[in-house]
Formats: sequence, C-alpha cells, structure tokens
Amino acid sequence: MDTMTTSPSAAAPVRSLSTADLDWALRSGWDDFKAKRGDLILLPFIYAAVGLLAAWFAFNQALFPLIFPLVGGFALVGPLAAAGFYELARRCESGEDSSWWHFLDPIKGPSRLPMMALTGMLALLFLGWMVVANALYGATLGTLAPATPAEFVRDLFGTSQGWTMIIVGNLVGAIIATLTLAVAAFSFPMVVDRRGGDATSAVATSVAAFRRNPGVMIGWGLRVAGILVLAALPLFVGLMVALPLLGYATWHLYTRAVQR
Repeated sequence: MDTMTTSPSAAAPVRSLSTADLDWALRSGWDDFKAKRGDLILLPFIYAAVGLLAAWFAFNQALFPLIFPLVGGFALVGPLAAAGFYELARRCESGEDSSWWHFLDPIKGPSRLPMMALTGMLALLFLGWMVVANALYGATLGTLAPATPAEFVRDLFGTSQGWTMIIVGNLVGAIIATLTLAVAAFSFPMVVDRRGGDATSAVATSVAAFRRNPGVMIGWGLRVAGILVLAALPLFVGLMVALPLLGYATWHLYTRAVQR
C-alpha cells in the first residue's frame, strides 16, 4: 500500500491497497465497535426498524414485487447512514471527544452542504435502481401478473420470465452497486475528515481510489454485501452490529487509501 498516485482531476493522492488492508480495516472496525457499542445502539436500531417497516409495507402492498430491489437498495444509502460513525472514528483517532452527541456533526457546520450534495447523488442512484427494477419486472414477471406472494415466488423460480428477471436484475444491480461503490466508498469519509470541502473532489478521490484498486475495492464491496445479507437474515436485527462495524471499518480503509 505504499505506492501512491494522483488523479489528474481535483482528487487527492490515493494509495494502492491489498486484501490485507481489508482484513485490517474490518479488525479495526470491530475494535471500535466494541469500544463504542453502548453509545451507538440507538441509531442502528432505528435503521433496522426502518428496514422492517419497508419489508412489511412491501409484503402487504402492491410493491411486493419490489421487495428484493428495495432491500438491496438500502446498501446504496449505506455510506450516508454510516457518516456519523466516520465522525466518531475520526474523533477517536485524533483524541477528540467522541461522545454520541457528535454523531450528527457531519450534517452540521461546514460539512452540511457537501454532505447534502453526496446524499442527493445517492438518492438519484437509488431512485434509478428502483425505476429500472420496476421496468424490468413489468417486462418480465409482471406479464404473468402473480396475484399473491406465493404465486410470485412460484413464477419467479418456475418460469422463463422469472429467471430472466433474476439474471438481468442481478447484472443491472451489480453495475449500479459498482458505480455506487466507486463514487461513494471514500467520498463521505473524505467530507467528514476535511470538515466540508468540495463534494466533487471527494467523489473524484473515491473514483481515483477505485480505479487504482479495482479488484480490491470490488472485494471490499462483496464483503460489505455479504455482511449486510447476513445481518438482514434475522429480521434486520443484525444491522445493529453491521452498520457501525462497516462504518468504522470504512473509515479505517479510507485512511489507508487516501493521503490526508
């Protein structure tokens, strides 16, 4: 990770990463979680509750066919949900007060405007994903008009339309997830780290780090996805651990990837 390069845009210099850096980031994130778990239980619980409500709504309304892209779309807004953990990790690192009331600091003060810009970017990606998912359903499984959840599951795995939706949906989802990883993995931590700054430069830096380390960053995205899937299995309750863990770990990976 000692090799460093600078993007021709406004990006900060970025370093090469290895899988050892991913392991280190997760270990460091776990250590941070153990140190701060009591103070940080409330917000992850709210995030888990939102996931439960979204799942309940989807299972009981006409949006049922979109339950999987809706749940998957939560991962797209993960960098925003974890911004407070970046701030607490930064404070711990610098020896500042890291009490829980600093959790919302990223949406106040000089970080507010760039954070809003990055949030808008994630919102557009999320909405774009939902529009594509809805259109794909209408063109494939929707033509069979399954009326109940049981019929939906039966048609999903038992028809060519269902398998077309699964295959194409996963391909499109992977593209959008990779794009989100490239633009957001380090842009949110950078805005938090620099107490504001330029959202465009933060995105450019995140993209530069991804381009420098495409394989490692995709591996990081797969690890994040795997942790979120496992956390969501017990009715989303595992997000109370996964969200702060990944927030802290992403901060530590940022400190390895970007020259500060």
